[in-house]
Amino acid sequence: MQCSWKAVLLLALASIAIQYTAIRTFTAKSFHSCPIPNPVNCSLTQDTDVADRLCDENPTFPYNLSRKTHVLILATTRSGSSFVGQLFNQHFDVFYLFEPLYHVQYTLIPKLTQSKSTTDRRVMLGASRDLLRSLYDCDLYFLENYIKPQPVNHTTDRLFRRGASKALCSPPVCESLGAVDLHLEEGDCVKKCGTLNLTLATESCREHGHVAIKTVRVPEVSDLRALVEDPRLNLKVIQLVRDPRGILASRSETFRDTYRLWRIWDGTGRKPYNLDVTQLTTVCEDFWNSVSTGLNRPPWLKGKYMLVRYEDLARNPMKKTEEIYDFLGIPMDSNVERWIQNNTRGDRSSSKHKYGTVRNSAATAEKWRFRLSYEIVAFTQHACQQVLAQLGYKTAGSEEELKNLSISLVEERDFLPFS
Repeated sequence: MQCSWKAVLLLALASIAIQYTAIRTFTAKSFHSCPIPNPVNCSLTQDTDVADRLCDENPTFPYNLSRKTHVLILATTRSGSSFVGQLFNQHFDVFYLFEPLYHVQYTLIPKLTQSKSTTDRRVMLGASRDLLRSLYDCDLYFLENYIKPQPVNHTTDRLFRRGASKALCSPPVCESLGAVDLHLEEGDCVKKCGTLNLTLATESCREHGHVAIKTVRVPEVSDLRALVEDPRLNLKVIQLVRDPRGILASRSETFRDTYRLWRIWDGTGRKPYNLDVTQLTTVCEDFWNSVSTGLNRPPWLKGKYMLVRYEDLARNPMKKTEEIYDFLGIPMDSNVERWIQNNTRGDRSSSKHKYGTVRNSAATAEKWRFRLSYEIVAFTQHACQQVLAQLGYKTAGSEEELKNLSISLVEERDFLPFS
């Protein structure tokens, strides 16, 4: 049987990723002697064989002695994750990174934007977990394995969306800023700060009390189990979900070429025969699988998982943000409160950038109801009926019901954190 060159390439990439993960897992493993038995529970003169067996069965790891809280915002594209990221980025004691796994994806799987292959989606998970673990440990040098071209003397101008991280645009990482530059736009940060010094970034990370990372490149919370259970970390996962109908509407407007066929259907009323429905169904499947894991409350997620609906956050941003910080055990500071007040009642002109966060949050959550035709909405409701019911999103039975904003399509649900 002959294999196509695409299959050969995919197998080669998978093999490289698996070998890389195995090597990293071996070299990163902590080698510590078995701890001295606790005098309360066991004798120092216990049998050597028993002690060896206990050591084998109960290997020791360095625990999170720094007491940092490590936050992961688990989301999908156009679900409001940039907004949620800012809730941490604005906190004075949180070191925030925006989509560092971008570099892993585009190194291991070149020219892949939104993968539809399960194999492609999984091939980078081992490398992603290693990078996340290193970043939570404030080892930003590990990023150099994925930034292209390779940083020179630990400096680079190629970190994806560097300006979206306040810590990377502030002293000591950026010393060229004056008092008037305290609230830089993302593009201005890169212009004024110049190349990024990863040594200074590492120092800044260590000076902060907590580390938060946003990613849309991990499909499900179960993919993070190794990190959640790692005693070296204090990882807490904020899973952000949004009505799939709203995600589809936002993606169709933002990624016009990628979602061109959806736009044709919306404009003409005729569904293209070659429409890629996985652009929708993959989101719903990932939500279903991940949220099912979280709501089933497995022991390994106890105290580590919180489900947040974008719509709840958009309607009452201050209250929901307070709940998030309470779950994390981090005091919410005045910078976050001020940012919420200034960025959730914006007008149309204040949200020109496709990844901008200044907007009327409550109105944004409902805008999809006027962007999609009822035919597409009905199709989405059928394709994603399971996850819509799971997350408390109501279906619209007619176009009149869809456009009537006095009829809420979001049930009142209280998704309490698993504590």
